Amino acid sequence: MSISIPDLVTVRARHPEAIAEAAARRVRRPLLGDSGRLMIVAADHPARGALGVGDRRTAMANRADLLERLCVALSRPGVDGVLATADILEDLLLLGVLDGKVVMGSMNRGGLSGAAFEMDDRFTGHRAEDIERLRFDAGKLLLRIDYADPGSLTTLESTARAIDDMAARQLPLFVEPFISRRVDGKVRNDLSAEAVTRSIAISSGLGGTSAYTWLKLPVTDDPDDMAEVLETSTLPAVLLGGEVGDDQEGAYEKWRKALSLPTVQGLVVGRSLLYPADGGVETAVDTAVGLL
Repeated sequence: MSISIPDLVTVRARHPEAIAEAAARRVRRPLLGDSGRLMIVAADHPARGALGVGDRRTAMANRADLLERLCVALSRPGVDGVLATADILEDLLLLGVLDGKVVMGSMNRGGLSGAAFEMDDRFTGHRAEDIERLRFDAGKLLLRIDYADPGSLTTLESTARAIDDMAARQLPLFVEPFISRRVDGKVRNDLSAEAVTRSIAISSGLGGTSAYTWLKLPVTDDPDDMAEVLETSTLPAVLLGGEVGDDQEGAYEKWRKALSLPTVQGLVVGRSLLYPADGGVETAVDTAVGLL
C-alpha cells in the first residue's frame, strides 16, 4: 500500500521492512517498451553533493520537493522510468509510483563534487547484488577519465568489474563516460567530438563482455559531429541532459537531431526537466517526450 510523503519518516522508523516488501510486489516491465525508446528521469545528483540547479545552489536539497517533482514526472505519458540512488528509489517505492516503470540504480557516487578525490569515483551506491535483490531493472555508473589524475585508473578498474558483475546477472548497465580535466581546480568535461569519441572507445571495451552494456552520452559541442562520433561503437546509447542552461530550446533541438541517429535509443534527463528554467515540470517533461 502506498503512503504520502509526510508519512515516509514514520514508515522508515517503524517499519523499515516495508521497503523490501514494496520492492517485492512492484510490477515490472521490459527495459524497452512497445515504442522501442526510453525516457528516463534522473535524480542521482544529491548523493554526490551536487545539489545546485542553475544559480540555485541547494535546489535539490529539499527532499519532499524533489519527490513531488519526481512523482509528477513519472505520472506523465511516455516517461519510462527513473534513475536514482537507494534513498530516493526507496522513497518512491514506498510512495507506490514505480509500478510498470524502469528502475535504474546509481552505482558510483564516491567522486564527490569539488573534492580532491573527485576522479577516484568509487562505488558507494548500488552494487549489482542490490539491484538484483530489489528487482530493479538496470544500473548506471559515471566514468570520468582525467589523464592527469591517477584516481581515474581506480574508477576504470571498478567500472570493468561492475560491468562483469551486472552481466553475470543479465542486468543492463548504463555507462556515462567523459574525458575530463581540472580547470582552476574544478573538473570540466570535454565535449569536443574527439574527446567524446575517445570516451566511447574506452568505455565500450571495458569488462569481460559488453553484452549488457549501454552508453549514456552527452551531445557534443557541435551536434553535427554526433553522427560520426556514434560510429565509434555498436552499443546502444541514450542521451544525457546535462546542466540547466538559459537556452533550453537550443538543448531540445540538439537532442532532436541526435535522437534520429541509429544507435540512440532515448533520453536520460534530470535537472533540466525536474527544475526547468521556464514553466512547470509537466511542460518540460512532455516536451522532452515529444522529441522521442
